[in-house]
Amino acid sequence: MKPLSAMPFATRAEIRCVFTDIDDTITTEGRLPAAAYAALERLSDAGLVVVPITGRPAGWCDMVARFWPVAGVVGENGAFYFSYDHAKRRMIRRFMLDATQRAEGRNRLERVAQQVLADVPGAAVASDQLYRESDLAIDFCEDVPALPQDAVDRIVSVFHEAGAIAKVSSIHVNGWFGSYDKLSMTRLFAEEILGLDLERNKDRFVYCGDSPNDAPMFRFFPNACGVANVQDFVGRIDALPAYISDSRGGAGFVEIANIILDARSANLSTQPRLSVHIQH
Repeated sequence: MKPLSAMPFATRAEIRCVFTDIDDTITTEGRLPAAAYAALERLSDAGLVVVPITGRPAGWCDMVARFWPVAGVVGENGAFYFSYDHAKRRMIRRFMLDATQRAEGRNRLERVAQQVLADVPGAAVASDQLYRESDLAIDFCEDVPALPQDAVDRIVSVFHEAGAIAKVSSIHVNGWFGSYDKLSMTRLFAEEILGLDLERNKDRFVYCGDSPNDAPMFRFFPNACGVANVQDFVGRIDALPAYISDSRGGAGFVEIANIILDARSANLSTQPRLSVHIQH
């Protein structure tokens, strides 16, 4: 991982879209700092497309899509995207699985939850589980005392033994039945909402993240950026970002936003700008 200052100035100036994790990337110790939210707004006001890509539940994501300065949100680690059309007052909801598949998955995940709670003392079903459509979130440090790494590993194993996918974030282990992740739904969002082929334009995107469930995004985007706390997972994450901020959490996200905005305002790029039109 290189410092943010190592990202070429021309590359920064050509960034058109910012995808970002939420927990411990734009938040800090469970809170959303004013400076981090303001950075989202400054990016949007500068004409960049901003899209949170999160493990948080559908209920939260509905609010984020409606009220935050974003073009949409990918939630539950790729289970869906929501994008709010303010002109038509209409929420566009795109799920990877249909309603029947989601209901069947939730029934199977209830049995997984029972097994996790029996096998891993101190673990808990996440407090936001009520608002989820597709996955099960097991809390290992958000609203419970932090569990040791071997306990987190056991939670992951229980999901895998049941045939589920499991991804570790900075606060939860999220598990689901279905062959999708953050990147697969982000591809659909780019195609269906932004009208872009993500593969052809990935150098014009930045992805910001901090934890193992961000690995598919770190691997795919050549200009992926991690906030400093991504270093906590070195050795336990499948792929690392190209660049890393000096600061942790929300302050690190502000650093990333600033290098992009400063380069755009300097207008040093000689390449034509990528045009993006929200497809509502």
